[in-house]
Amino acid sequence: MSDFDLAVIGGGINGAGIARDAAGRGLRVLLVEQNDLASGTSSASTKLIHGGLRYLEHGWLRLVREALIEREVLLRMAPHLIRPMRFVLPVEPGMRPRWMLRLGLFVYDHLGGRKLLPATRTIDLARDALGTPLKGRYEHGFEYSDCWVDDARLVVLNALDAAERGAVIRTRTRCVRVERSAEWKLVLEVRGRRDVMTARALVNATGPWVGSFSETVLQKPSPGNVRLIAGSHIVVPRLFDHDRAYIFQAPDGRVVFAIPFEDDFTMVGTTDHEFSGDPARIEASAEEIGYLCKIATDHFRTAIFPADVIWSFAGVRPLYDEATNKPQEKAQDTPRDYVLALDRVAGEAPLLTVYGGKITTYRRLAEEAFEKLAPVFGPRPNWTKGTSLPGGDFDVAGIEQLIAGLGLSFPFLSGSHARRLARAYGTRFRHILGSASSFNDLGPGFGSELTGAEVRYLMTHEWAQTPDDVLWRRSKLGLRVSRDEKARLSSFMTNVLGSTASGGADR
Repeated sequence: MSDFDLAVIGGGINGAGIARDAAGRGLRVLLVEQNDLASGTSSASTKLIHGGLRYLEHGWLRLVREALIEREVLLRMAPHLIRPMRFVLPVEPGMRPRWMLRLGLFVYDHLGGRKLLPATRTIDLARDALGTPLKGRYEHGFEYSDCWVDDARLVVLNALDAAERGAVIRTRTRCVRVERSAEWKLVLEVRGRRDVMTARALVNATGPWVGSFSETVLQKPSPGNVRLIAGSHIVVPRLFDHDRAYIFQAPDGRVVFAIPFEDDFTMVGTTDHEFSGDPARIEASAEEIGYLCKIATDHFRTAIFPADVIWSFAGVRPLYDEATNKPQEKAQDTPRDYVLALDRVAGEAPLLTVYGGKITTYRRLAEEAFEKLAPVFGPRPNWTKGTSLPGGDFDVAGIEQLIAGLGLSFPFLSGSHARRLARAYGTRFRHILGSASSFNDLGPGFGSELTGAEVRYLMTHEWAQTPDDVLWRRSKLGLRVSRDEKARLSSFMTNVLGSTASGGADR
């Protein structure tokens, strides 16, 4: 008998979503990630749960409709991580005309059966306060709805839910070799040792590594339909004082977002260009940073220069392009849809390969992955649509009530601290705070109200092992924590890891 029914390689949003879905159907699941969860593309997105307004002009109506439906499904699943956001779209003189934008937004409002989010409205930018941060050339605009998400935490909570349903999550574990027969034999390398596991089916959800994993581990040709597209973002001091985001039409045909970020900052992105090389080494280039600064400066009254950039990040999107051998096609014109390819040969264990995808549609992708594998495991009902992710078991409009309740239960917390904990952990904040009656009860502090109690929780329950896991993926406190505070955090985590045989992260 195999050790597992399903082995999933890749701890990004697709891998974690598939692991959660399968574990909830009663399968014995193993998830293997070579680094930290969400350490690749899934923590380098524009952090939106959206239909993709720009996709309408490409005619990708099915993709937009599916994403718009999923937008509200996910909002109900994780109202602590996902929140509604209004986007201001100025009418750019000389570009897409006002009537075209209004028509597109009408379709966007009605294509996905919107129920929770408010509809589009017209804005007089010359009079409305939303026009104040913008250059004076704007007279008209629209305001429409989408959602914002903490992308890396979304991945982690899918993995956490999978683990609580019986899945085994192995981070910082590399699958170095496989043997295929009636079952898969996986050779896993972790901390200098090798483990061998077996599984009835295998999923390659390695994202931008899908080709290299196929070639080097599966010993199969790299798929020719995958285009690796790099996208970068910058974070700068706050450019406006309200909670709306902006979406701008760039001269090259792209759209660029300017989004409120972590209270005191604005995130600007993204870029699109072909990428080759190791996706683990991707970073925002000077050219991309300059491009995003120029876009921001062209639209806002406040000029932004590369020296103003506090943080930049980049990710590689693996896009599946059915129209192969078209290098002249712009990167932004490559479909954002996903493709699931099942390799099933008589007498051999099946292989499912995941190509493409976007955060908004990960849950549907996971359902379709099981549909592909149903002949192996037998029919089992879908279950994820009406469920909550860990900490999200409250009303979709109840986040402020949750924050207020947290503050009443733990009055020693500052307002900002209570809000951050509620947003990150939802109803599970008590897993961190326990019976604490003062801030000192939470252990040592590492700046920005990050405490030993929170770090221990992240190490014990959420697979955090390094300061970057805590400061950049489980949170964005890296924007505020000093070098000395990070060094103290590193020492604390080293001591905690040294006190447990397993490192407190793999289970």
